[in-house]
Amino acid sequence: MSESTVLVVDDSPTIRKVVELTLKREQIRVLGAADGLSALAMVADEKPDLVLLDIMLPRMDGYQICQIIRRNKDYKKLPIVMLSGKDGLFDRVRGKLAGSTEYITKPFDPADLVRVVRKHLAKRAQQSQFAFART
Repeated sequence: MSESTVLVVDDSPTIRKVVELTLKREQIRVLGAADGLSALAMVADEKPDLVLLDIMLPRMDGYQICQIIRRNKDYKKLPIVMLSGKDGLFDRVRGKLAGSTEYITKPFDPADLVRVVRKHLAKRAQQSQFAFART
């Protein structure tokens, strides 16, 4: 089985590095993007298995990026986990309305990050196997 790929979209190089180091220990390939346009290009080119998406980004916020990804039928089932310093109910609801799968608040516990990522990667793998079995 090939390793899973996670795209982390955050304008903070420190956050991207922490996520990368945390997930690489789990044998998960990590790609990084610092802004929305880079993120959208990487989703199209690299086809990650999951996206960790910050809300506060330059030029285009995470909500907008999430909505753009969701509009493409090829990425309807792509897990998108919002990774944000904003912890209000409004922000969580707005993330859900934009199409996010889950919401993690920064600063995050690395074990929680791994648990959430593993959960959604496992669901995605099951969906892929089910889709493959139906063809």
